[in-house]
Amino acid sequence: MSEAIAVAGPGMASAGVLPGRKRKVFYLSLAHLFNDWYMNFLQTLLPFLVAAGMGLGRGAFLVAAFMFTSSVLQPLLGYWVDRHHQRWLVYVGTLWMAVLLSLVGLVHHYGLALGLAVLAGLGTAAFHPQASAMISRLSGGRKGLFQAFFITLGNIGWALTPVMVVPVIQRYGLRATPIFVIPGLLVALLLKYNTVEPAAKSQSNAVPLREIARRHGVALSKIVIVVACRSLTYFGLVAFLPLYLQAQHVSMLRSSHLLFVMLFFGALGGLAGGYISDRYGRKRVIVVSLLLAGPLFYAFLTQAGNGWGVWLLALAGAALLASFSVTVVTAQEIISTNAALASGLMLGFGVGVGGLGVGVIGVLAEHFGLAPAIQTLIWLPLAAGLLALAIETKSVRAQPPQ
Repeated sequence: MSEAIAVAGPGMASAGVLPGRKRKVFYLSLAHLFNDWYMNFLQTLLPFLVAAGMGLGRGAFLVAAFMFTSSVLQPLLGYWVDRHHQRWLVYVGTLWMAVLLSLVGLVHHYGLALGLAVLAGLGTAAFHPQASAMISRLSGGRKGLFQAFFITLGNIGWALTPVMVVPVIQRYGLRATPIFVIPGLLVALLLKYNTVEPAAKSQSNAVPLREIARRHGVALSKIVIVVACRSLTYFGLVAFLPLYLQAQHVSMLRSSHLLFVMLFFGALGGLAGGYISDRYGRKRVIVVSLLLAGPLFYAFLTQAGNGWGVWLLALAGAALLASFSVTVVTAQEIISTNAALASGLMLGFGVGVGGLGVGVIGVLAEHFGLAPAIQTLIWLPLAAGLLALAIETKSVRAQPPQ
């Protein structure tokens, strides 16, 4: 017992998080890293699939089909999780996705590849609501901090996919994709034997969906719109900022470095935002961070060619993602009896809708140029921040020891 307390630290105990639960939070967060690693798998394989004869349009639709089932279906699966508390979804969902995606490189029929992508998306759609709800139940009075840790590791996993996959496929070809089932298998075993919840949690007190819509539909809709705007800015900048910078005579190498800075400090900002929200409130973090993001991105664009630009972009990325976990926790606190549904709405539906909006920005860039598209993206967080002023949140502070 003393060893467990030493590992957890005094801050953990003071936050009302039982020391024995810290390990489970870490395991779930590590699983999130590899789950999101698989979510970027098809995107990373896309150039190799196209080179192997799959058309670019078909390849893009393959990715879109996976993203649709992996995001849009999360609220429905989340509601089912709230009613049944099926812990097995976190490890079965991870293994299911790993197995199906690892077969893509061996498939030569497009229809079969498309079927694998659609079905694989169900794995991550099952994982995210259940895992996030478990994090919420394990976090005591530090829901913001531990959801931020959970989400930050997922963002790191997304960034690691090309680093791990591309060298292997370049050397051995698409026939090597089955080897990538190994991380999913190991994580599934880890989750199966190390994430058991208290038996009392098996009793569901989930509120019916119609009642949630009647009582909290407006409040949840506001948060979903905020998340969609923030996600559109994030995915849009990942897609178009390097192209814009190159048009401004910034080298491709420097453009890639700047994008990494935005993503890396965005992950750190998400972790910091979760911690701050536990102390000073969710709404303050959401509003202030989003209102700051637009001006910081604008300042970066004016200084992109000099040394100050990288620091401005780091601050802008941190501000943009500071509210990532906070919006999840806010939704969970609004419908506290349906934490998995709340997670599905924020991590799945809201993020997915924002991602689909990148196509609209692409049309804008094609017809009017990259500059108007980038300007639209960087000022979307300002609109989201103003809307966030109308979000109803509970005043939550760190809780005493339990």
